[in-house]
Amino acid sequence: MIVPIHLENQTAVKYDVVIEMLPELTFNRKVAIVTNTTVSALHLETLKSKINADELYVVTIADGEEFKSLETVESILDELFTHKLDRKSLLIALGGGVIGDMTGFTASLYQRGIGFVQVPTTLLAQVDASVGGKTGVNNKYGKNLVGAFYQPEAVYIDTTFLETLPKREFSAGVAEIVKMAVMFDKEYFHFLEEADLSEKESLEKVIQRSVELKAEVVNLDEKESGIRAVLNYGHTFGHVVENETKYTKYLHGEAVAIGMVMANRVALELGLISEDEVKLVTQLLEKHNLPTDYQIRDVDAFYDKFFLDKKSANNKLKFILPNGLGENVIRDDIESALLKKVLKTFSILTT
Repeated sequence: MIVPIHLENQTAVKYDVVIEMLPELTFNRKVAIVTNTTVSALHLETLKSKINADELYVVTIADGEEFKSLETVESILDELFTHKLDRKSLLIALGGGVIGDMTGFTASLYQRGIGFVQVPTTLLAQVDASVGGKTGVNNKYGKNLVGAFYQPEAVYIDTTFLETLPKREFSAGVAEIVKMAVMFDKEYFHFLEEADLSEKESLEKVIQRSVELKAEVVNLDEKESGIRAVLNYGHTFGHVVENETKYTKYLHGEAVAIGMVMANRVALELGLISEDEVKLVTQLLEKHNLPTDYQIRDVDAFYDKFFLDKKSANNKLKFILPNGLGENVIRDDIESALLKKVLKTFSILTT
């Protein structure tokens, strides 16, 4: 199965998302695989056995969202210079969303830009993070605030990598799948309600549909000037949750799940979604053992962190909300009183 990416406003940018067993890969150039300690132990030898390259190097970094930083990117760059990679060289990201984001960002920086390929090994990365060219790192102000739009040369999605994925990591990926369904495809949402993702056939269908939806959006809007911003449903709230917990308590998908529940409460207050629809989304998230509660200790401080969100501009907060199931709306006119009212309902919950 191949899902093509062809950016509408950049005729030269075309690549494929290949969903099948990892093929043999031949590169007539230097190649460096970027991975982490956990993925390296599980999958590095498999990937290396598939690669034919002039020279092949491996850069291994620590595992965890807390290492998604400029300091880590600089350490990767140091190794690339040590191995004397040139402007024709290639990076391969082997890992989840953190590895993909940092490898892509490093590729955009090294000698003003070299090629990279995504080989995602988590469900979240396969259905979302590896597709579309968003790269970057976190800093003390928030998540992915330093980065670049930089497209890969190809994405290779092999579901056999998911066989070693911990259940919690798998569930975190489901959050991004639910996000796509709520925003774009009501029929897909109802399919997910019944689907057993432990079955290979159902899982492959879900990955394919999620990638197709993501590709449609990215092809129309690479840099989030319009519809692509909708993919951030749940993220405005979720990024604050991650920041408040210093990126150590929740996986990204878990924080997004909490963020979707918060966004749904705002949509409910605005009359965009029904109480029953809110319950259906919450139940689907909980079916996959995703968190749907969060205790906000300081509502004003939580609210103030919204202004660091990349979608906000001219001191206006922009929120991605469901407009029923399968449709969406972007709002930048929500009064602070309403937002804080919703946030206060979470300040009395227990984690």
